Amino acid sequence: MYKILKVLDIVKVPPDEFGNDLKETIKKILIDKYESRLDKDIGFVLSIVDVNKVGTGLVVHGDGSAYHPVEFEVLVYKPELYEVVEGEVVDVVEFGAFVRLGPLDGLVHVSQIMDDYVVYDPKREAIIGKESGKVIEIGDIVRARIVAVSLRPERKRGSKIALTMRQPYLGKIEWIEEEKKKKEKNMMVK
Repeated sequence: MYKILKVLDIVKVPPDEFGNDLKETIKKILIDKYESRLDKDIGFVLSIVDVNKVGTGLVVHGDGSAYHPVEFEVLVYKPELYEVVEGEVVDVVEFGAFVRLGPLDGLVHVSQIMDDYVVYDPKREAIIGKESGKVIEIGDIVRARIVAVSLRPERKRGSKIALTMRQPYLGKIEWIEEEKKKKEKNMMVK
């Protein structure tokens, strides 16, 4: 889920930045400190939206820098348990499909792709349903539900987001559209 959060922090402004626009200097420092960082509590920081308040700076003896209390807003992405998400399949491997969810990727394990026995086709880089003939390939847009989240701030790649597509109205977008049409057709027949 994407959110805008208010954050309070103390920002250290070095002496060589004195005389420059304070708000712009602080924003630059905050961008370096926060953007593209993963925090397990707030999520992945995408952007510093705005610096709302800058308090009076204090100079620490022997340091020379000014320390300003600051209130600012950040745009974050934090995957929430049971959230329904849409994303693009960016990799298909023998054990499942990786789906791009904004700044992070999630994995749909082969057992969670469809209600069918599936096989992996390495030449095509696709997972194919044996009976249904349904195919998941790189570039497909899918809808899935988050079933497990483990964020590791020390390494973005070490974070794990587990997804399922084995619930009604989840899966490849084309499959969902076909399912809707079938239901509408059945409603008209009755």
